[in-house]
Amino acid sequence: MSTESQSVPVQVPARRTVIASVGAAGLAAALTACGGGSDNAGGSDDTKPAGNGGGKGAGSVLGKTSDIPQGGGKIFAAQGVVVTQPTAGQFKAFSAKCTHQGCAVSSVSGGTINCPCHGSKFDVADGSVKGGPAPSPLPAAAISVEGGSIKLA
Repeated sequence: MSTESQSVPVQVPARRTVIASVGAAGLAAALTACGGGSDNAGGSDDTKPAGNGGGKGAGSVLGKTSDIPQGGGKIFAAQGVVVTQPTAGQFKAFSAKCTHQGCAVSSVSGGTINCPCHGSKFDVADGSVKGGPAPSPLPAAAISVEGGSIKLA
């Protein structure tokens, strides 16, 4: 009676194979998070600014002209639009999505539309970049002013 045990070789993946697999999995996760097939920085089509064909509630009343302070503005988050009044009676509208990384702008003060994420600032008159890392101006949004009402166009 023999008590010899046979050893069965166990195949262990090479270190190089393990590292390559982990790296590939990480890359796949990163590409999935950054992808999505849309160029609107991760937002759904419902957050496209008015005037680009995808705004929410085109033709609906956003608010009253009296709601928009002269030299300032008001953010309509549900519609993804910020409306400003740079000078008395002149109303402008822009996307409420920062052109840096797609964060929603959070305030309008001191003549600028302000993003809380990385400090970008945009001019209330034309949406141009006044400071911060944003690479381009806020896209204009189409509005109409009828009487004392501001509507998405």
